[in-house]
Amino acid sequence: MATTKKDELIVDEMSETIISAAEELAVVHGAKNVTVSKLLNTLGITNRVFYNRFHNIDEVLETIYTRSILKIRTELTADFGSADEFFEYVMKACLHTIVRSYETKMNFNHYIFEHDSLSKSNCDWWTGQIEKVIDIAKEKGFIKNVDSRKVSYSIWCFIRGFNADAVSRGIPKEEALDYYRYTFSFLLEGMRK
Repeated sequence: MATTKKDELIVDEMSETIISAAEELAVVHGAKNVTVSKLLNTLGITNRVFYNRFHNIDEVLETIYTRSILKIRTELTADFGSADEFFEYVMKACLHTIVRSYETKMNFNHYIFEHDSLSKSNCDWWTGQIEKVIDIAKEKGFIKNVDSRKVSYSIWCFIRGFNADAVSRGIPKEEALDYYRYTFSFLLEGMRK
């Protein structure tokens, strides 16, 4: 059994089993309905088994959400050589992010708004990545000389807000992507040099 120095919590195969079971419960019932007692009943484990590994259910949900977001982040790469490739890349990257996060947000909608909405580090990471792509496009002369910081923040807000609204309204993913693609193309075209 492996343990961590911090708070001496156990990190082992059972920890992963608990995380997997919580994720399955979130998919079926939504994250706000995942409780320690539901996990205990689902897995047939005791309070002691759970609390030796986690402080509370929010810690488990945070782990699930963080893993999902990290997977989305690692799949992003800035690879384009022409203006057309840049605009195509941005659209595909945004759509890919929405697709990958749509199911996560469907299951973690309530949780995200209570926790991640307040996360400065998440905002800083995403706007920083978007800003890098915009700066590359400006250097290559693909887009107008825009304020990269303001545009990156606006794009981040648009993606995040659009996704949150579509999820909360229960708009089917394909329909949401169609609306997003249509509207976001106007913003991209407005930046074209």
